[in-house]
Amino acid sequence: MSADVSKSVPNDRGQQLLRALIQRYIRDGQPVGSRTLSKDPGLELSPATIRNVMSDLEEMGLVSAPHTSAGRVPTPQGYRLFVDTLVRYRQPGDNDIQRIRRQMQGDADNPGALVSTVSSMLSEFTSMAGVVSVPRAPKVSLRQIEFLPLSENRVLVILVINDTEVQNRVLHTDRNYSASELQHAQNYINEHYAGTDLHKVRKKLLEDLDNARDSMNQAMHDIITVAHAAMDKAEQSGDEYVLAGETNLMGFAELSDVDTLRRLFEAFSQKRQILDLLDRSISAEGVRIFIGEESGYRIFDGCSVVTAPYHVDDDTIGVLGVIGPTRMAYDRVVPIVDVTARLLESALAHGS
Repeated sequence: MSADVSKSVPNDRGQQLLRALIQRYIRDGQPVGSRTLSKDPGLELSPATIRNVMSDLEEMGLVSAPHTSAGRVPTPQGYRLFVDTLVRYRQPGDNDIQRIRRQMQGDADNPGALVSTVSSMLSEFTSMAGVVSVPRAPKVSLRQIEFLPLSENRVLVILVINDTEVQNRVLHTDRNYSASELQHAQNYINEHYAGTDLHKVRKKLLEDLDNARDSMNQAMHDIITVAHAAMDKAEQSGDEYVLAGETNLMGFAELSDVDTLRRLFEAFSQKRQILDLLDRSISAEGVRIFIGEESGYRIFDGCSVVTAPYHVDDDTIGVLGVIGPTRMAYDRVVPIVDVTARLLESALAHGS
């Protein structure tokens, strides 16, 4: 998650000034100059000293100067240092927590409605976009797999999940496989992985294939690799999310030009990038923050995504979060995401 800022950590005075600059920029959305910062009651530094410190911060890559202004704005690296070490997080008040809890209680027996409610609440409390992945089954185990040859380089894959759920997948292969080859592959998988969590099967299957490459013929290796793809789709078949308040992003100047909005809304529609970020957050310990380029997707370079997984018992069953500009009020948004995840866990536990 975190960028490497160990080589660019300013001294105490530099950190104090960086905090003040970022807080001012988050509040006003305008580049911050030395004269403005000299009026900050918490700094007590002269404009000349502030200019020198800001020059140091710029050399460290923590702030940058837009061409049209003498002021500075935070870089993603500056925001990263801010959220990791400088920000003072503000927990939601008791009234807000009770309000969130009451709204969840009304939908506790309906996970689908509950997810929509939570997404809307995240949007409402932050004035940004709220996102919640639909809860998946706490455990998805492979009971049995079967391969049936079809015509034209196709294989029917039958997956029995959690004893009762049956999923069928038609996969296209590079060549035709005989019934005997498919039988050998399904026997291998059923013998070694039946009863195992599907996520663990997918992870371990490829590892075992690499280790057994010398002792396994190529045909069997290839068809098991194809089966891995089928199980990938089976595990992700329910991986959807509910997004609310995306039009709120139009209110932020840095995201409001037509081309940026069009690409953002295309990403929301296609879902792939958002699902990937949620999937990368599923095993996080608490809140995870993707700032700008840290997401790995250029379309989100001007955005931050704050996520937290939610659990039932010891199983992580989903992720929720907020999508907004990098210029978001992290001190408020991060605790709201964290608290909402904990309250959602409680609502799901009581509704089950």
